Amino acid sequence: MERVFSSPVWHRKLVEPDVALSLIKDGSVIAISGFNMALTPEYLIERLYKLYVKTGHPKSLFIIMDTFPGSPGRGLDVIAKELYRNKDTEFIRGILTPYLGWSEWLQKMVAENMLEAYTWSIGVMAYWFREIGSGRPGVLTKVGLETFLDPRRDGGTLNEKSKEKKTVNIEVLKVGNEEYLLYRAPKPNVALIRGTTADEMGNLTMEDEGIYGSTLNIAQATKAMPNKGLVIAQVQRIARFGSLNPKEVIVPGPLIDYVVVAPREKHWQSASIDYDPRISGRIMPPLDPSLYPPLELGTRKIIARRVLLEMVKLIEELGRSIIVNLGVGIPSLVGQIAVEEEISSFIAITVESGPWGGVPLGGTDFGVSIGPYAIIPMPDQFTLYEGGIIDAASLGFLQVDKKGNVNSSMLPKRIPGPGGFPVIASGSPRLYFAGEFTAGPRRIEVRNGRLVIKDNGPIKKFVREVYKIFCNAENALKNGKEVLYITERAVFRLSQDGLKLVEIAPGVDIERDIISHMEFKPMVPRRIDVMDESLFKEGKMNLKTRVIKAIRA
Repeated sequence: MERVFSSPVWHRKLVEPDVALSLIKDGSVIAISGFNMALTPEYLIERLYKLYVKTGHPKSLFIIMDTFPGSPGRGLDVIAKELYRNKDTEFIRGILTPYLGWSEWLQKMVAENMLEAYTWSIGVMAYWFREIGSGRPGVLTKVGLETFLDPRRDGGTLNEKSKEKKTVNIEVLKVGNEEYLLYRAPKPNVALIRGTTADEMGNLTMEDEGIYGSTLNIAQATKAMPNKGLVIAQVQRIARFGSLNPKEVIVPGPLIDYVVVAPREKHWQSASIDYDPRISGRIMPPLDPSLYPPLELGTRKIIARRVLLEMVKLIEELGRSIIVNLGVGIPSLVGQIAVEEEISSFIAITVESGPWGGVPLGGTDFGVSIGPYAIIPMPDQFTLYEGGIIDAASLGFLQVDKKGNVNSSMLPKRIPGPGGFPVIASGSPRLYFAGEFTAGPRRIEVRNGRLVIKDNGPIKKFVREVYKIFCNAENALKNGKEVLYITERAVFRLSQDGLKLVEIAPGVDIERDIISHMEFKPMVPRRIDVMDESLFKEGKMNLKTRVIKAIRA
C-alpha cells in the first residue's frame, strides 16, 4: 500500500521508493551520486533494479556517475552481478563513470561488450555536472591531452560498443594556438542523490555524511533546460519545515521532486563504516599517534615514508606548511605516517572527494577521512588540483615506461578507470608517483636497516611502453613539473632523456635488483644516493624536528 506523508508544505514529496522510481521512463539518462559508498543512494539503486525485475521497466538506461556508487557486494556492484549472471543487456544500455574498480561484475560486462562504457576523470565529471547545470555544452579543459582520454587515442571509450555508438564523445578544439579537449555527454533527465535529513519542503542537509560530493551539481544538471528532469533523494530521516539551519541545506527543496527514507543498513557512511562522528565532523579527534596503531614496517610503509620525506624537504624548501593530495593505495598511507611522525598539522592533506586534513581512509573506505578540519564540494576540490593550487600530489602507478609515461590503472583485462588521476597529474606542480617496484607474489624483508629481496614479483612494472597513458611525461616536462617515481628499492627522477635513477635502498644491487627487473635501462649516473636509512628502521624518523626548524626559520 502506498504511503504518503501529508503536510501543508509537503506537496506529496515523501513517498515509498516505487512511487517515485516508477516515474522513470525507458531510455532515461540517470545521474547517480556516490564516492564508493559515501553519498551512494544504495536503497534507491536496489529498489530501481527490483522494480525493473518485477515490471520490466524502466529499461535501456544510460547511467552517469560522478565516481562509482558502490563497493564490492554493495550498491551498483550488486546490480551488475545480477545483470552479468543473467546475461541481461536490457536494464542498462550504457555507463559513463570515472571508476569501475570496485565492481568485478561491471568490469566483466564492459570487457564482454554487454553495454556501452565510457570513462572520464573524476574532476572532469564533477565539473561537467556544473557546466550542464549552467546550460553549457560540456567541459573545456587541457586535462587528458595526449593520454588515453584524447580522441586521437581512445577518447575515453572502454569497449567496441562505445566506439561504435559514440553516445559520449571528446573533441579536440583550438583556443588561440593551444589545444583543449571538450567533454560532452547526454544531459541527465533523472537524478538519484542522497543526504542525511530532508524537511517537509525537501530541503536536504548532510550533517552525518562524510562528504558533499557533486550532489548539488547533479540536481542542477538534471533540472536545467531544455528538459527539466526528475530528482529523487534518499535520506535517513525527515524534519519539520523551518527546523533546519538554512546554511546547512546543501540542495534546496524546490530542486527535489521526491524524498525516500532509507533503512539504516542501506545508508552507511562508507563501505565498512555505518557511522563514525569523526568522519562527519561532529567530533574532532586529536591526531595523536596513540589513536592510530603504527603501520607494520614493510615495503608499503617504506614507500609512504619516502613520499612523506619528500614533502618534508618541500616544507624546508618553501619555509611553510604545504597543501597536498594523496591518491588511493600506498599514497593514502602517507597521512597515517604523518600522524605517527606528529607533523600532520604542517601538511594539509586533501582527498578528491572533499576532505581536508585528518587521516584519509584507504581501500573501499577511500574518500572519507577521520577528523578532517574542512570538507568542501568535490568540484571545488578539483579546482585545487587542475589549477595547480596544491603544492604536490602523490599518486599510485601500475606501469611506467622508458619515457616516464604513467599508466595508473588499465590492463587488457583490467579496466577500473582513471579515477581522479588525470586531473591531479595534469595540474599538480610536483608529482610523487608511489608504488612497489614489481607486482605478483614476492618476498621482501627489512632487516637491520637494509632491504633484503628474497623473491621478486614476476610482473615488471617498469616497461618499454605502457598499455595506456594516463600521465604524459612530455607534457609534464613541458609544463615544468617535478616528477619522482618512488619504490621500496629505488627512486627515479623524470628528465628530458627519460628516467634517471637517483636513489637506491641500502642492501640493494643496481644490476641484480633493479635493472634486471626493468624492460629498459634507465639513466644511471656515476654517483647515486642511498635512501635514508631511517626509512628502513622501526620508530620515528625525527621529521618533527626538521619541520619545526624549517617553519621557524
